[in-house]
Amino acid sequence: MRCHGCDGSVLLDDTPDFTGEKNALPNRNSIRGFEVIDNIKEAVERACPSTVSCADILAFAAREAVSLSGGPFWAVALGRRDAITTSQTAANQQIPSPFEPLENITAKFASKGLDLNDLVVLSGGHTIGFAQCFTFKTRLFDFQGSGKPDPVLDSSMLSKLQTMCPNKDTSNSNIAPLDATSTFKFDNAYYTNLVSNSGLLDSDQALIGDLRTAAMVNYYSTNQFSFYNDFAASMVKLSNVGVLTGENGQIRKKCGSVN
Repeated sequence: MRCHGCDGSVLLDDTPDFTGEKNALPNRNSIRGFEVIDNIKEAVERACPSTVSCADILAFAAREAVSLSGGPFWAVALGRRDAITTSQTAANQQIPSPFEPLENITAKFASKGLDLNDLVVLSGGHTIGFAQCFTFKTRLFDFQGSGKPDPVLDSSMLSKLQTMCPNKDTSNSNIAPLDATSTFKFDNAYYTNLVSNSGLLDSDQALIGDLRTAAMVNYYSTNQFSFYNDFAASMVKLSNVGVLTGENGQIRKKCGSVN
């Protein structure tokens, strides 16, 4: 995830001048695929040097990943420029954590111009992807310091997750699918999982526990077409957060470093 906005800052490697976002706590051993972006950038640079930014490539790649997984397609505006600096500290502070209450996550979205509807819709992106065990293990063994599992979590899912993520530190980096129903398909199963108390992250399951967000979760659980339309609209909105244009930033020749 990116903390500044859609400016390609997440792609920058550490330098003597700054420590980047790649190893920020929310991203460490989680965000991947940098080599895919690098390969695309290399091909684009051969065809049209210093023209297409890494930020634009990321925006395209996000759209293509969703579309190729069976999800919606949306138009991607072009013309972003790349950041020339980044901040691991800012990433740690600004990227939502799976351990945070809904109020905190809502505030972080709002700080980027994204509302509660965007939060619920974009959370639906968890219909694909994986999470490391340490991000949800307390739900399995010691929910809120109780010494017991989260009583809301579906019992059959609890049993499976306890097998995948045994209660020992060596399992912290094991991974589990965010959506065990249709792991590699972009659909609305994320919401049906929440309705059946089978959300993986506490921050996801919290959406069904708040009256404001529960109504949207229930709606999307039975209206995939509406979810697709709204997800596409929120992704367009997200892709316009913190954009650099004009003389700001640069068009990097390599996405991992400034020119």
